Amino acid sequence: MGSSDGEMAVFGPAAQFLRKSEKERAEAQNRPFDSKTACFVSDAAELYVKAEIQNRSEGGVTVKTGDDLTLTVREDQVFPMNPPKFDKIEDMVMMTHLHEPAVLFNLKERYAAWMIYTYSGLFCVTVNPYKWLPVYNPEVVRAYRGKKRMEVPPHIFALSDNAYQFMLTGEHYFATIAVATDKKKESSSKMKVSALSDCPSVFMGAGPVGPTGGLM
Repeated sequence: MGSSDGEMAVFGPAAQFLRKSEKERAEAQNRPFDSKTACFVSDAAELYVKAEIQNRSEGGVTVKTGDDLTLTVREDQVFPMNPPKFDKIEDMVMMTHLHEPAVLFNLKERYAAWMIYTYSGLFCVTVNPYKWLPVYNPEVVRAYRGKKRMEVPPHIFALSDNAYQFMLTGEHYFATIAVATDKKKESSSKMKVSALSDCPSVFMGAGPVGPTGGLM
C-alpha cells in the first residue's frame, strides 16, 4: 500500500485516482492526533460528524464538533477515530477501529479524491463517480497484469486478473458483482471483460480451468 510516486507512474494519468501520493502520506503521518479525544459522534442531520471529547461523566460525554458546537451525547453515540495514517486507507479491514462511521468517512474521503475503488477484506466497494475517469485506460490494464491483489491499488481489474490467473492454474475463483442498479452492474461486467480480453488467448481455452471455476 506504499508504492512510491515513481512506481505509480506505470498507471499513467490514473495514478492520482488510485493511490495517495508520497507527499500526502507523509503529511498524514505528521498530522497532530490525540487518540484519547478524537472521535465520531452520531448526528441527526449528517448521521455522523467528527468531534473531540471534552469530558466524560455519568450524564454522558461532552464533545466539541468540527463546527465548534458543544454537545452532550450518550456513550454509545461516541466512536473512536483512527489515526491519520489510516485516512483514505485502501483496505478497510486494516483499520484499528472498524465501525460504521469509520467506514463511511473513509469511503467519503476517498470519493472526494475520486478514488472510487476500496477494499473491505475480500470485497471491492465501488462508488459511482458519475463521470469518466482515466482508470480504465490500456496502460492501467497492463499495470494490473500478473499482480497479486495486495500489490496494486484497489480496482476491478485486479479482481478480473486474479480470476484469470486462478483459472489458468485450475483453482476455483469467483468474482460476484452486487450493485444497486442493473446499469452499473452491466458497466462493471464490461470492465472485467475488457481487462480479460487483453490477455493472450483468454477466450481460446488457454490453460486448465476448474470444472466449477469461472467468472460470474
